Amino acid sequence: MPVAIITGASKGLGAALARALAERGWDLVLDARGPVPLAETAGLVSAHGTRVTALPGDVTDAGHRAELVAAAWRLGGVDLLVHNASALGAEPLVPLEELPLEGLRRALEVNLVAALGLVQEALPLLRAAPAGAVLVVSSDAAAEAYPAWGGYGASKAALDQLAAVLAVEEPGLRVWAVDPGDMATELYAAAVPDDDAPRPEPAGVVPAFLRLLDERPASGRYGAPALLEERR
Repeated sequence: MPVAIITGASKGLGAALARALAERGWDLVLDARGPVPLAETAGLVSAHGTRVTALPGDVTDAGHRAELVAAAWRLGGVDLLVHNASALGAEPLVPLEELPLEGLRRALEVNLVAALGLVQEALPLLRAAPAGAVLVVSSDAAAEAYPAWGGYGASKAALDQLAAVLAVEEPGLRVWAVDPGDMATELYAAAVPDDDAPRPEPAGVVPAFLRLLDERPASGRYGAPALLEERR
């Protein structure tokens, strides 16, 4: 069975993607900082009969990243690495003049540095996989200038660039940066708590990610709404 590592997998998009892959028979290594919600998600996912290893921890910790890859190796390797873990830099979001530099550092460490660290750790197994792929969750804020989204957007823009360079350096892999679009997630609620406009649930976005796995288009940056629209 193919094996995926998914960070930030206790809720939201990470949990929805884990469930979808488990339904397809994937074995999974799941990460999140909160041990209780992670264990709950792992229990639901494992009900599909696949092997699931849940490892609570912080992706900025090199030791934790090594544990994630070692767990995947024990399951058979790494076919897919999904970097979904994200930090906003400030909750709620604030203009750049008010953004704590420590918050910006945290966003960069989680969204960018940890992503590269995990890729570096998993690269030998990804190269050995029959169809190795890296998928990083981007954001519209990486490409557009929205007030108060500067720190988070900068970290995601840097992540997009990292993914683009990785694709050039590792032509044997697929490397996709995916903007999932607006979703009803705790991350968005923490970012803009006064915005209660209705948004789609993360599960509705998952088919866009599955399409990438099914069709394996060229490495690059994709928008989930466009992928969903093209499939209709």
